[in-house]
Amino acid sequence: MSKKAEQVSLSSASIPIGKPPLVLSATVWKILIIVMLGILAWTTAHRYLSPDLAPVAAIAVVCLGFWATAVMPEYWTALAFFLVAMVTQIAPPETVFSGFETSTFWLLFAGLVLGAAIKFTGLDTQVARLLTRLPFRTYTGTLAGIAAGSVALAFLVPSSIGRIMILLPVISALAAQLGFEARSNGRTGMLVAACFATFAPAFTILPANAPNMILVGMSEAQYRLEFSYFDYLLLHFPVLGLLKSGVIIGLTLVFFPDRLPNRTDLDAQEAEPVTREQGMLIAILALCLALWLADAWHGISPAWIGLAAALLCLWPSLRMTGPKCINQDLSYGALLFVAGIMGLGALIGHAGLGEALVQVSGDWINLSPDTPVWNLSVLTGMSTLVAMATSLPGVPAVMTPMAGDLASAAGLPVSTVLMTQVLAFSNVFLPFQAPPLVVAIQAGNLRAGAVIRFCLALFAISLCLLVPLDFLWWAVLGQI
Repeated sequence: MSKKAEQVSLSSASIPIGKPPLVLSATVWKILIIVMLGILAWTTAHRYLSPDLAPVAAIAVVCLGFWATAVMPEYWTALAFFLVAMVTQIAPPETVFSGFETSTFWLLFAGLVLGAAIKFTGLDTQVARLLTRLPFRTYTGTLAGIAAGSVALAFLVPSSIGRIMILLPVISALAAQLGFEARSNGRTGMLVAACFATFAPAFTILPANAPNMILVGMSEAQYRLEFSYFDYLLLHFPVLGLLKSGVIIGLTLVFFPDRLPNRTDLDAQEAEPVTREQGMLIAILALCLALWLADAWHGISPAWIGLAAALLCLWPSLRMTGPKCINQDLSYGALLFVAGIMGLGALIGHAGLGEALVQVSGDWINLSPDTPVWNLSVLTGMSTLVAMATSLPGVPAVMTPMAGDLASAAGLPVSTVLMTQVLAFSNVFLPFQAPPLVVAIQAGNLRAGAVIRFCLALFAISLCLLVPLDFLWWAVLGQI
């Protein structure tokens, strides 16, 4: 072939025969699928529930879909939710922006400030250095120790977010001291074990989580039923507390397998003297913890105790935080995210979406005094669906007023029907249902996808294994 013929052949080969097919990116596909699910939720709610609930269902599905897939930054979705809700006037501003008024938001703000102070003063490294003197010989043993300490902390601190904000800097520093890299399985596993172990089993400890207290308070107001600390603990802690802690450790080993790095310098580390700033911060944290423990006595919300501690840490002359802490060290994305999630939950509750779902399901649940196991399973399933459609505190708000009628239909004591709610709000389907887990993802810089997979696995095991075991335990105690 001549040179001229070869050039003609190459040039003709470079001419496209037709336009290439349009290839959409994975992000665009996710957005399209989420929007389609939102439209499906709209049409389904419009047909089977109420036309007024259709836009609420669509907004909830789209927002949760965006947050679950991380297709957009979490704060972007939260801001978009505020915009759409206000432009459409789907709810009053005090409902849409109610997240900024909640104690959860301000407790998160206080926790971020305390976490920044712990890092700025080097207290996290100091505590982690002391923890490395404990006999951590294996990765499994380390996770077990972290889980045990996290559960024990739930007996002391009545706020999940407060516990998580205390644990995260210490566990992160401990992981670094043990030699785990920033994005390693070992570090992620340690943080996930700490967060879930101080969050999930705490639903069996009466004052340790908000849904527990809402349930007990509404039960007393509506049915004159009082649940003592010990009775509540005995009913739930053996299975949903101890056994679930073991499941959390096992799942952490499965999802985040690792081994302790070979560090020959751990035993040689010596404790450094406590600085003036570290000493003041320790005193503030100790006072904060003491006031949290005395919550029932003085009646001050843990959020305002934490905010007072944050103000002390931000006092310039005390030098416990940097001069640009507010502008540089705090994650405003996490704050907007939590405010958006809380606002969405308030919108769903304001519209009555959860209650409508329960009413619609009443036609096919078929409760009967002759089928106690079926009754308990259905009641747990109903509460679980409400938790998915609203929020964890929304379960007692929606289900408690209906407990009397449900108990009559099922032939069960009202107390037993009420306690099925604990099986639901202690078993989180996605971390976005629970603000403490949202805070953990943001403050711990954890991969959202990994936490979601862990949460789904824990949900499935709890639903298929721990819930039936809890029914057996109730039967032993004479609750069924």
